Amino acid sequence: MAGRSNIVVSAAVRDALAGGAPVVALESTLIAHGLPRPRNREVAMELEQQARDRGVTPATIAVIDGVPRIGLDEPDLRRIADDVHVVKLSVRDLPVACATGWTGATTVASTALLASRVGIRLFATGGLGGVHRGAGDSFDESADLVTLASTPITVVSAGVKSILDISATLERLETLGITVIGYRTSTFPGFYLPHTTYDLDWRVGDASQVATTMTAADTLGLTSAIVVANPLPSDQALDPALHDRVLADALAWAAERGIRGKAVTPFLLETFHRETGGASLEVNINAVRNNVAVAADIALAWAATDPAAADRTYRP
Repeated sequence: MAGRSNIVVSAAVRDALAGGAPVVALESTLIAHGLPRPRNREVAMELEQQARDRGVTPATIAVIDGVPRIGLDEPDLRRIADDVHVVKLSVRDLPVACATGWTGATTVASTALLASRVGIRLFATGGLGGVHRGAGDSFDESADLVTLASTPITVVSAGVKSILDISATLERLETLGITVIGYRTSTFPGFYLPHTTYDLDWRVGDASQVATTMTAADTLGLTSAIVVANPLPSDQALDPALHDRVLADALAWAAERGIRGKAVTPFLLETFHRETGGASLEVNINAVRNNVAVAADIALAWAATDPAAADRTYRP
């Protein structure tokens, strides 16, 4: 058999979970496909160290030679960052990658799924996938949404990128029963921007309130995710006027060139990178840093306040 589907948990993550200590999952698609080399490897290691500095064990997730791994050692992390042949794996891709021995980076959906399988309750990412503009015709919707609808994990993100249909995404989150709470905000963040025109029903003021919400969800027997919408500080966000101009131009250029379906998102992101002189990339990195910080705080609060943690820890 070329690959094995057994999930391998690193010793550090396994020990943390067994002891009820705080753990935060990190995706690997950002490393393999979201940032230029060698900056991607530097950021990956920085994010892991950021979690450790806050007293939290990081669990970067990927599939290595057909084996899902929760927590990467340095050689595997370097491989995900440096190897141009690393593929992008969503949930639907996992069985084939495992069966055929592929190495791949996990998306928000597949990271959330694998993390939850071993009992990790916190996950920090940049932005969620969502409903794409024009989805009424293309039916283009991220697998992140349906996966989170059936995965009991708390995801800290800076909302969704403004290139998506934010209104439709919020409607789908509601329909799918995914709890969305603003972290010290009453409006849904737009990733590059700290605020959009869309109000949130729920707002929390600190990490302990998120942990209490997680406990309540467990008590109610819910199996869907909690999305913590964490806006970037205004001084780290993209200039609103620049953002609006680039977005309008990018959408117009895509329409003029007949770019449709899956090709739209990479085109828009590349346009943002080019037209902002690389500023959008720095915003992306800052968003993940901020989300790791908040996720770590929530993980610490969860470990401290969860009275039944010992009953839900991972056992190898």
